[in-house]
Amino acid sequence: MKNLLALNWKMNKTPSEAQAWAQELAAGLTTGEAQLAVMAPAIMLPALATNLPAGVAFGGQDVSAHESGAYTGEISAAMLADVGARYAVVGHSERREYHGETDATVAAKARQAQAHGLTPIVCVGEGLDVREKGEHVPYTLAQLEGSLEGVGPDVVVAYEPVWAIGTGKTATADDAEELALAIREALTVRYGSDADRIQVLYGGSVKPDNIASICAKPNVNGALVGGASLKVADVIGMNDALK
Repeated sequence: MKNLLALNWKMNKTPSEAQAWAQELAAGLTTGEAQLAVMAPAIMLPALATNLPAGVAFGGQDVSAHESGAYTGEISAAMLADVGARYAVVGHSERREYHGETDATVAAKARQAQAHGLTPIVCVGEGLDVREKGEHVPYTLAQLEGSLEGVGPDVVVAYEPVWAIGTGKTATADDAEELALAIREALTVRYGSDADRIQVLYGGSVKPDNIASICAKPNVNGALVGGASLKVADVIGMNDALK
């Protein structure tokens, strides 16, 4: 299974900067072992669609739980699909914390994404208080269970320990593998043999100098990358590290 690098720009860049970034990537990217996908604000997706190098996908950082209607400011799965998006991130820790998204909301968004041919990247993970109590595995698996209610196996799961996002702290490769294995086992219970093709990503202060050791673990199939996704040189460095 190929590693997936899901590059989450968060609320950074303008459409013109996104175009320049994509063109720089096209000029410098060589064939690697990883799949690349850019998760950008919806306003930038048309620029990415016309400027990303062949083989690099893109997707939305969020998607509405609703098909359409009076939901001002939301972006539907049909809209994302229409501009060529392949993925939609759902349940990112920042959405859960700042917007009060529950597991049920995340599952509804994932179902909408799948209904329009998008692959949801379902995010789960614990805060520092849960980690320090040693409850990170059952906490994360409970989050996963609720976030996959009614969701089919065409999904990506991203484990993001909240305490390691943008803090400079990074879970060890063994920490990542512990949760990736637990997630894989839970996916097998839910989906049977279909779980074998589900990519499980690690997210949290991933950089060119640590990505190879993390992705070398048997149940880690790539990374959800935040800060290091903003510079093309770092993206190329991560891609090259996985050759």
